[in-house]
Amino acid sequence: MRIRIVDAFSERPFTGNPAGVVLLDSGAFPDTAWLQQVATEVNLSETAFAHPLPEGGDADWALRWLTPAAEVNMCGHATLATAHVLHTTGTATGTVRFRTRSGVLTTTADTGGAITMDFPTAPLTPVDVPQVVADALGTEIRSAHDTGPDVGDLLVELSDEKSVRALTPDLRALAGHGGRGVIATAPAEHPDGGYDFVSRCFFPAVGIDEDPVTGSAHTALAPFWSARLGRDALVGLQGTARTGFVRTELRGDRTLLTGSAVTVIDGELLVTG
Repeated sequence: MRIRIVDAFSERPFTGNPAGVVLLDSGAFPDTAWLQQVATEVNLSETAFAHPLPEGGDADWALRWLTPAAEVNMCGHATLATAHVLHTTGTATGTVRFRTRSGVLTTTADTGGAITMDFPTAPLTPVDVPQVVADALGTEIRSAHDTGPDVGDLLVELSDEKSVRALTPDLRALAGHGGRGVIATAPAEHPDGGYDFVSRCFFPAVGIDEDPVTGSAHTALAPFWSARLGRDALVGLQGTARTGFVRTELRGDRTLLTGSAVTVIDGELLVTG
């Protein structure tokens, strides 16, 4: 079967967030242990596995996401990567509906190649900052929010963009805080810089020390910053070495995430079980 590596939330190769994509011919997923072995072998933030569903149902494809260490409930960049592969190979056109752990997620490609994903908006609940997280980050935290069961992260607001970019967290300590990971965010330093807020995401508990560009995190970042900036449509920059932009639009209990992708590797997976 074919396996592809796709850089998501980017228009250029070797930027954005790489994801593995495996499109399965059968109408069911292989054994989960095999999926995990492939994801561990690929060793990217996530590898997506998808198979077609019968016509007439609520979704067109079934989709799962696995990190090198665990299966996750939601992943934006690997969903974008999967939709990109479906469209660029002519397997699908227009809107594609995916059945996932987070319900049915839809993606729509425009004529320029950008893909918009319709995801559930993360519910934000103010919480006290766990001391282990404060110590691991080693910086002042202005506020903290739980992001609900689908995202499963702690969102922490820092004072400014420089503080986010300068983070060098104790990843071993973060791995034991109890959630998937930590989203650190702050407003953009320059309002005319082309983005509204900056973030970084650390997920050592699921085998990802730092995720380059995290779509799922933006279902929490969108409502967080929309409430503060007074606009439903925003642009987020994830400030990693690979860097990437996520366009967000808040629509109540749904959040639209838009980005581009590029396939960088197209190969053959030789071991099928």
